[in-house]
Formats: sequence, C-alpha cells, structure tokens
Amino acid sequence: MTNPELREWPANDHGYRRSEVSALVGRGDTVWERAISDVLRWGVKTASGFAVDSTEPVSQGDRVVVTARLLRMTVIEPVEVVAVVTEFDRVGFAYRTMPGHPVSGEEAFIVHRREDEVHLTVRSLTRPAPQQPWRALYPLLLIAQRIARRRYLRSLR
Repeated sequence: MTNPELREWPANDHGYRRSEVSALVGRGDTVWERAISDVLRWGVKTASGFAVDSTEPVSQGDRVVVTARLLRMTVIEPVEVVAVVTEFDRVGFAYRTMPGHPVSGEEAFIVHRREDEVHLTVRSLTRPAPQQPWRALYPLLLIAQRIARRRYLRSLR
C-alpha cells in the first residue's frame, strides 16, 4: 500500500489517513552508505526512541515487535515487513501493522538520492485499530504519530 519501490506514490488510500514526508539527511557517498545501513536495520525506529526486537537486516515476511514507551506506559506494536527495495538510488522497506498494534495500516522508510543529496521519505497509511482501548484513543495516537514522524526525519542525520 505504501509502495516503497515507487518514486511517486499514487493516491489509493482505501479509507486510510495518508502521510508522506521527506527530509534531507546529508550529502555524499559516506552519508548514503550509513543511511542505507541504518534504515535496513530499523535505525529510523531505534534512533527515534523505539525498541525493536531484531538487529538483523529487514527481510520481507519478518515479523517484529516494536516497543514504544509513552509517559509511564509501554506499548507493544507487532508488525510484519511487507516490502523491501534495494535499488541503486533507492533503499527501504514497508511494514504493516498486525493484530494488537494500536493502529491499523502500513508505514515505509525510504532512503533515496537526488544527485549528491541523500533524503529520507516516510510514508504512512493509518486508521483506527479495531480493538479497544486503541480505537477510542485514536485521536491521541494521531498526535503521537506526528511527533514520531518528526523524530523519524531527524533520525538519520
């Protein structure tokens, strides 16, 4: 759904709240190599304050548990990697949420080059999870998601 392999993301949200944000990570081959290594090892999540129960490079079909700590609460976020892209100038992956996750949807982290510039793009499709209490807390989760997105964009700098 988030199509990390596509440069232009077509609008096909199917009732999901859609977001696509990008930021400059830096310039040059050294930044590129570090950024692709980090993104493929969950570095965007871990550098943004989440814990991930895997240190292995992402692979399609991986099921991983991401843990978030908000205030004094621990939130478990089970996810499954649904796409991995490794091209000459574009590297990243997408995961979908699994039952028990606070929201329903998909998120992608994509590192790409434009000439010498290295950019990170984060795409997400989100809607309320079917289970309580998360369904009722969805408006608050959207605020937390905006904060997380800002952290993601700074994570590879």
